[in-house]
Amino acid sequence: MRLGIALPQYGPLATIDAVTGFATAVEELGYESLWVGDRVLAPVSPSDFYPGGTPERPYPPEFVTFADPLILLTAAASVTKKVRLGTSTLTGTVYPAVLLARMLTSLDQVSGGRLDVGLGTGWLRDEYTATGTPWQGRGKQLEELLDVLREFWTGDPVEHEGARWRIPASKVGLRPVQAPHPPVLLGGLSPAALDRVGRRADGWLPAGPPATYLAKLWKTVTDTAEKAGRDPGALRRVLRINPKPDTELKDVAAQLDAAAETGITEAFVDPHYLARDVAHALELAAELRTLVPND
Repeated sequence: MRLGIALPQYGPLATIDAVTGFATAVEELGYESLWVGDRVLAPVSPSDFYPGGTPERPYPPEFVTFADPLILLTAAASVTKKVRLGTSTLTGTVYPAVLLARMLTSLDQVSGGRLDVGLGTGWLRDEYTATGTPWQGRGKQLEELLDVLREFWTGDPVEHEGARWRIPASKVGLRPVQAPHPPVLLGGLSPAALDRVGRRADGWLPAGPPATYLAKLWKTVTDTAEKAGRDPGALRRVLRINPKPDTELKDVAAQLDAAAETGITEAFVDPHYLARDVAHALELAAELRTLVPND
């Protein structure tokens, strides 16, 4: 199991000046990837509840303080050498496509080709409202974003004419280190999201349900990939584990073992609901690394 961990980013762990120290420490512990999430805002009266939310607690209170994901990855890239750097997931549709393409390409350059681009459509309509993004048709917008990214990474000149974005023919000298482009991983559990992974992505970012259920969904992804003429064996799965408060690390290790039994070879753990602060998060990371040793 290639094990990663989420960078300190939100809630009590959003101590920005501690990110570089955390990144270097967990790389030394043998973690193989660092991850960030994406929240634009925490509405007072939200349009939607976070999965599992209630009127009294519509989303985790930690979301009130949330640092920018790409800035954190840039900081981590500057002090690490080997770990992969991933987003799980960027709400890609709320960003101007060409600006996001430039930022991601620059980050791949800064990191020396260590970027994994995880994208999704999010769950909160208020974020779409705040960024002037249409909520309806967000799946099609994500498809168009994928078109723009690939064109930006491989086109010469770059040109795009779509339902949401238009890019006049332009020269783009900036190119990612990874050829032909950084791996694009997509989140989501719906039939449409799984279909998109199989048709368009380099891998899947599952989270939430038990590993046995995720294995059934993975069959949908691989079947779709095969029908599309793609190699299912080339697709990655990177499992995100979000332990609830007071979860014991031995139980997290058991989740990782169960995932490995279903064929998952990459995973990362988000310590934000377990740790009191960044120092505590690092202690937990060290303990978990002893429970899930490197191969």
